[in-house]
Amino acid sequence: MKFGIFSVVDHYPNELPRDVGTFYDELLEQVEAAEALGFDSFWIAEHHFHEYGAIPRPAIWMAAAAQRTKRIKLGCAVIVLPFDNPLRAAEDLAMVDVLTNGRLEVGVGSGYLAHEFAGFDLDPNEKRERFDESLAILQKAWSGERFSHRGKFYNCKDVQLNVVPVQKPFPTIHVAVLRNEVAPFVGAQKLPMMMIPYATTEKLEELGETTENYRKAFEGAGGIAKTAEISFGLHTHCAATTKQARSECQEAMERYVRTRLYARQRPIDSLIERDLVAFGDQQEILRVARRYEKAGMTNFLAINNFGGLPHKQVLQSMELISKGVLQPCSSTK
Repeated sequence: MKFGIFSVVDHYPNELPRDVGTFYDELLEQVEAAEALGFDSFWIAEHHFHEYGAIPRPAIWMAAAAQRTKRIKLGCAVIVLPFDNPLRAAEDLAMVDVLTNGRLEVGVGSGYLAHEFAGFDLDPNEKRERFDESLAILQKAWSGERFSHRGKFYNCKDVQLNVVPVQKPFPTIHVAVLRNEVAPFVGAQKLPMMMIPYATTEKLEELGETTENYRKAFEGAGGIAKTAEISFGLHTHCAATTKQARSECQEAMERYVRTRLYARQRPIDSLIERDLVAFGDQQEILRVARRYEKAGMTNFLAINNFGGLPHKQVLQSMELISKGVLQPCSSTK
């Protein structure tokens, strides 16, 4: 199992004194720390028109992170394809891949927040068609070849990007899913899949069936089984003891759950009991990680900066996870 860091970049200007600029600086310190501590990747989300997410255009922040790092992969989880002209998305992300010398990972999704579609004056009922058309254009554009496209939503004639990704044929594209039943459709495209169990399932046991269905479709489409990737974002906090970890993050998680848009409001104790979060000492985090590995997941993306959790505690948690989870897992390979 690979381990990365993932931030939704949830921001609380009416509750916390931290401004957006300070938050961006903290994230840059965290990506530097993640690289030094041996994490495989660092991911940020795209959100609009609400403090639930403070990065509307991930490529801009990722370009800054590219200059502060040398090894760690930088991922967007996710670029909401229906919200932008796909040629602009292709250009922005190609620049990031160049600036990182081929370290870009691209998560894509169709969007799910009603206020974002309203803000862009888009019909959410069209999101799947827009997503499919945008993804096709993105891949054509990254080929570096001149091409034309005439579709329902986008038209382009005889265009060729002047900046293309370093990675060939293009950076790895991960497809985000919010419903378990979508997994086979992603597998059939032989693309890596991303999910957040907190948002997609009531119990971890369901995910074993989801990953199995994804892998069957992946292999049925001609994919090589060992190359199938399934990433999952999990709210995670580690401290010296499980009691300390849960005490430190309780207020932050309660704030996150209370303010998360359009989500089921579930008590923290229920999330802990079902292993839909990982709050505890190093052995507890390792136990939860191995449950997800057994369920077929391959990439653990720790959402450890959530709910306004203090920057110092985020860094301490990352260090403990590195020493108590990454290193033991690496030694057993």
